[in-house]
Amino acid sequence: MRFPKSPFQGLPREVSVLTSISFLVAVGFGLIVPAIPIFAQTFGVSNTLIGLIVSSFAVMRFTSGLIAGRLVEIFGERLVLGFGLMMVSGFTLLAGLAQSYSQLLIFRSAGGLGSAMFSVSAGALILRVVSDSQRGRSQSLYNGGFIAGGVAGPAFGGALLAISPRAPFFIYSALLLAASIVSFIFLHEKRLGKKVVDKQEEAVINLREALRIRPYLYSLFLAFLGSWIFFGMRSSILPLFVISDLGATTAVVGLSFTLALIAQGSVMVRAGKYSDKNGRRPVIVTGFSITMLALAILVLANSVMIYLIAMVVMGIGAGFAASAGAVVGDVIKGRSGRVFAVFQMAGDAGMIVGPLLLGVIADLFSYRDAILVSAIIFSLAIFFAIRIPETNTVRLGDSQKPALREE
Repeated sequence: MRFPKSPFQGLPREVSVLTSISFLVAVGFGLIVPAIPIFAQTFGVSNTLIGLIVSSFAVMRFTSGLIAGRLVEIFGERLVLGFGLMMVSGFTLLAGLAQSYSQLLIFRSAGGLGSAMFSVSAGALILRVVSDSQRGRSQSLYNGGFIAGGVAGPAFGGALLAISPRAPFFIYSALLLAASIVSFIFLHEKRLGKKVVDKQEEAVINLREALRIRPYLYSLFLAFLGSWIFFGMRSSILPLFVISDLGATTAVVGLSFTLALIAQGSVMVRAGKYSDKNGRRPVIVTGFSITMLALAILVLANSVMIYLIAMVVMGIGAGFAASAGAVVGDVIKGRSGRVFAVFQMAGDAGMIVGPLLLGVIADLFSYRDAILVSAIIFSLAIFFAIRIPETNTVRLGDSQKPALREE
C-alpha cells in the first residue's frame, strides 16, 4: 500500500513547523473573535467602545510593524517569533482575567505588539529559507495552516462561550503558549541540524532599496486592496448585508465564510505550485480577476444562493491572489525584517481603513452601495496585477534578477 506523498516533501523543515504553528494560532483566533464583543458587552459599554476593542488590536499591529521588523534584523526570526507568541499568550490571559473594560482594552491592545512580532518574523522566515522554486508552495502551505485553523476554531467557539465568555481567552492563551514552545524547540538550529547564516554574512536589502523595486512597490498596493476585501469588507459590512438586505440568518453568514475558506484552501497549494513553475504574475492576475468577478456577483446578489456562490468565487480568488506575497520573498535578501514588515503593514492598513470607510458609506447610503464602492476601488488591483513585473527567477533566469532593482 502506497501512502500519498507529504505536501512538505523536499521543503525545509521550517515550513512544516511554521505551518503547525499557524494552525494553532488560527484555531485560537477563531475561538476568541466572536468572544471579544460578547465579553466586552458584560461591562455595560456601548457598541462604539466594543468596536474600539476590536480595532485597537489591529492598530497596535500596524503601528508596531516596523519595530517588529527591526527586532527581526537584530535578533533573528526565530527568537522574535517565539517571544512574540509568548507575549500574545500572556496578554490574552490577562484580558481573560480583566475586571473592567479599561483593563480589557489595555491588555487586548498590548497583545498587538506580540502579534506583529510573530507574523512579521514567521512571514519573513518562510520567505527567506526557501528558494524561488519553492516559495509559492511553501507560502500556500503556511497560509493553509491558518485556513484549517480558521475553520476548526469557530466550531468549538460556541461551546466555550456557553460555558463562559472568558473561556475562549484562556484556551487561546494556552494554544499560543503551545505554539511558542513548538517554535523554541523545533526551530532551534541544533534541532534542524544546520547552522543559520549570520546576518552580517548575508546581503541584506534595506527598506529604501526595496521601495525602488517596482514589483515590491506594487505588492504593497495589492496587499492593501486585498486585505480591504478579504478581511475588511468580509468581516465588517458583509454579514450585515446578508442579514439586513437578504434576510438570512447568522448561520448563513457562518456557512458562507466556511465555504469561502474551503474554496480558498482547495486551490491555494495548486496556485502556489503553479506560480513556482510558471511565474507569479499570471497567478496574481487570475486571483484578483476572479475576486473582481466575485464582487460583481455580490453587488447584484438578490438571494442567499447567489450570495453563497459569490463567496465561493471570492475564496477561489483569494487562493490565487495569495501569490502576491511570494513577490516579496523574491526580492528580499537576508534578514530584511522591515521590508516584510511594511508589506504586512500595508495589509493591516486595508483592514483598518476598509471597515471604517465602508461603515460610513453604509450609514449614509446602503450596504450594497458600500460593496459597489469596494468593487470600484478594488478595480485598481487589476491594474497593478497586470503591470507587476515577473520576479520568479525560475521563470526569468537568475541572470535577470538584478535587473529588478530600479533607481
